[in-house]
Amino acid sequence: MSPLPRPPVSRDAGRREPNAGGYRLEPAFYEPGRVPAEIRRHTEEEWRNLPVGSPGKVGILQLGFACNRGRTELVQHYQKSPLQIMHPLYFNPLRPDMAYTYLMSSGGGILQGDRLRTDLSFGPGTSAHITTQTQTRVYRMDHDYASALMNITVEEGAYVEYLPEPVVPFAASRHYQQTSVVIDESATLLLGDTMYAGRLARGERHAYDVYASDLEVRRPDGRLVALDRVRLSPGAGADGAVSGATGLGVLANHDVLAMLYVFTPLVPAARLADTLHRALGESGGDLIFGVSTLPGDAGVWMRLVGNDTVAVAAANTAAASAVHELLTGKRAPAIRKS
Repeated sequence: MSPLPRPPVSRDAGRREPNAGGYRLEPAFYEPGRVPAEIRRHTEEEWRNLPVGSPGKVGILQLGFACNRGRTELVQHYQKSPLQIMHPLYFNPLRPDMAYTYLMSSGGGILQGDRLRTDLSFGPGTSAHITTQTQTRVYRMDHDYASALMNITVEEGAYVEYLPEPVVPFAASRHYQQTSVVIDESATLLLGDTMYAGRLARGERHAYDVYASDLEVRRPDGRLVALDRVRLSPGAGADGAVSGATGLGVLANHDVLAMLYVFTPLVPAARLADTLHRALGESGGDLIFGVSTLPGDAGVWMRLVGNDTVAVAAANTAAASAVHELLTGKRAPAIRKS
């Protein structure tokens, strides 16, 4: 399997104080290579409380999985608070080889100035399910913004499910999420992404400053497979209301946005799309969804909006479970979080 990424050290690194994190604590490693304009405008603000680079503000998690003794095992592991994991579990009797890993945060959420980076590498023939223990809460920010980088490498013949819990941007938060995937043509990846409009139980809806998300999927030789962008800026509409997030062509006045991307050569994309249509059509609830095939028969993607968080969660589970069963021939297990 490929080693965990290590970028070149900057020229002035030798003049800096040594640290236990080494190259991982170089800004070039944890800062986004590009930042959307909607987010970037918040970097001009000056502030003094725990600026970027302070202890606890930079979280790093690097995991490498490989086939070993007939199952997928964690063979590379580096973590720096607040990011951490539970040891992989093997609770699926139908797939005893499949590693189930829960990503966690000791900080309880994302704060202003946080820079988080996670690298997940899956070697040839591995099988893994990655999720988060709970929702990702993005707290109020008076200065700067927060970013979370996710880099996923899926090598030959691997089967990977990355299905995290929803992201919840609180009022006055600014968050940028960047997911970069390199996947072999023989590999499979199910990738989910869900966000709420805020703390809905408190009546908080689209009160965040900006939520931005980028997904880029490529082959090992650099060929682009898929590119998806989300830009939600409440108050950005011409009418001064929240049409920048809820208007027609955006969320159409809905509170929950969910996406599921499936990249696989195991079945034709049209069959995948039919499977998702059936699963979502049977889930019920006040949901609006669409399913499209990706170019080159590379897979499918689904986008769904709704107002009922329970209904959206059930639809997400039904969709992912249907795809799991189609691709593996085994029923998907219930994933416990409590």
